[in-house]
Amino acid sequence: MKEKRVLGFVASLLVSGHMFAGGYLTNTNQNAAFVRNFAQEGTITLTSIYANPAGGGFLSNGWHLSLNSQTAIQERNIETTFPLFQQNANDRDQTHKFKGKAFAPVIPSITLSYNQDKWSVSAHFAVVGGGGKCEFKDGLGSFETIGASIAPQVVQGIAQSLIDAGYPAATAATMAANAGPNSYTMNSSMKGNSYYFGLQVGGTYKFLDNLIGYLGVRGVYAQCSYSGFVGDLTLSNSQTGATALPPALGGTPYIDLVRGKYGNIDPTITLNCDQTGFGVTPIIGIDWEINQHWNVAAKYEFRTVIDLKNSSQMSDMAKLLSASDQGKALGQFADGEKVREDIPALFACGVQYSPIQTVRLCAAYHQFFDKNSKKYDNKQELIDHNTHEIILGAEYDLNELVTISGSWEKTFYGQSDAFMNDLSYNLTNSMIGCGVRLHPSKYFNVDLGYMCTFYKDREVVTPKTEDSPAKTDLYKRTNHTIGVGFNLYLSR
Repeated sequence: MKEKRVLGFVASLLVSGHMFAGGYLTNTNQNAAFVRNFAQEGTITLTSIYANPAGGGFLSNGWHLSLNSQTAIQERNIETTFPLFQQNANDRDQTHKFKGKAFAPVIPSITLSYNQDKWSVSAHFAVVGGGGKCEFKDGLGSFETIGASIAPQVVQGIAQSLIDAGYPAATAATMAANAGPNSYTMNSSMKGNSYYFGLQVGGTYKFLDNLIGYLGVRGVYAQCSYSGFVGDLTLSNSQTGATALPPALGGTPYIDLVRGKYGNIDPTITLNCDQTGFGVTPIIGIDWEINQHWNVAAKYEFRTVIDLKNSSQMSDMAKLLSASDQGKALGQFADGEKVREDIPALFACGVQYSPIQTVRLCAAYHQFFDKNSKKYDNKQELIDHNTHEIILGAEYDLNELVTISGSWEKTFYGQSDAFMNDLSYNLTNSMIGCGVRLHPSKYFNVDLGYMCTFYKDREVVTPKTEDSPAKTDLYKRTNHTIGVGFNLYLSR
């Protein structure tokens, strides 16, 4: 068996595990007001302080507090087509489906603001990136290709062993094909979670009655964990039921041959890795209230440099791979190692137009500078273009007690095929959101919102190699989120 190629093959599997929390990390949905109206960048409210921090300077004098929670349910479904999946003794279909479920029951956020004439100070705490758990109970297509690919390579190893024992090459090939494995069973699983907690503080100053500037900073604490398993691999001959090599090799079981290639260690691959890191994000913003009908605003969040420090446990097989030339990239999981994982810089701008007092029409634009955000092994170089978003929203005051709203957002991701993998992927999508704001008192209101995301399926083909046929992955996702927020105006 060509053990170096198998090492590289398995190593590439585990390296992709790190990307579970990588890529695009920014959460712009920070409260229930966003869930019901995505276009917050041009609005002037307590709940838009995250999206338009300068606009908070236009609030009335006194204290203002917003408490929010969201619940998100997401599925990541992948259909992997791989010819060698036909060797799976439990499912002979070439296409296997892998389902991952992500659930975040509580995504909290808190906003606090104090205004006094020309000055204001504010603080915002939320999960600014990540925000949930995802589990693939049956593993992934990239996991199963290991078992599917090992069986034919073991046959090659049997043939070479027979040749080494003195058999002619043709005879060895025939014996290996007849006695060697042509089916497999295996177990695998993958789960992970990532939370990037952010505390933002800043202040505004009113340069003119209708022009305000903002300067702030956000501290980000990252906490991520991943665990993966590939094991319980069995290889057999479905026609003969053979589970051992020919007599010339002493009846050695197939799995022992696999072990022998790696120094007779257990080939089970397990990885448990916890990561923590801290970064700082400077933020600037401006808001111009042109007149009673128009308001425009913009902000820029600088790149957040983060090094994630590992606390890891690996099986002997995983450690062996990480120490090999072919699997040296696995060093990113080494205990105590630091891994670069920046949050991209963000430019956001928005406008609000109010033709009459009870109607507000909103639009916003986001540009995430992903290509300038450094990742492990310079993976940002595999991004074709930066992520950008277009957002539209509208609100209407039915009466003094009820405001209704709706919005639409389109997100364009720039991932190349090489960037995509089944542990971490984003899909170009459209979102719709709707909801209400209830005004039981001038000192208190409530936001209720719902949004869902419509992802564009994407097919990625991994070309054929010397050791493996071509593989096709069809990526799908679903997402539903509800939010509730309580907004208090303690001094009005």
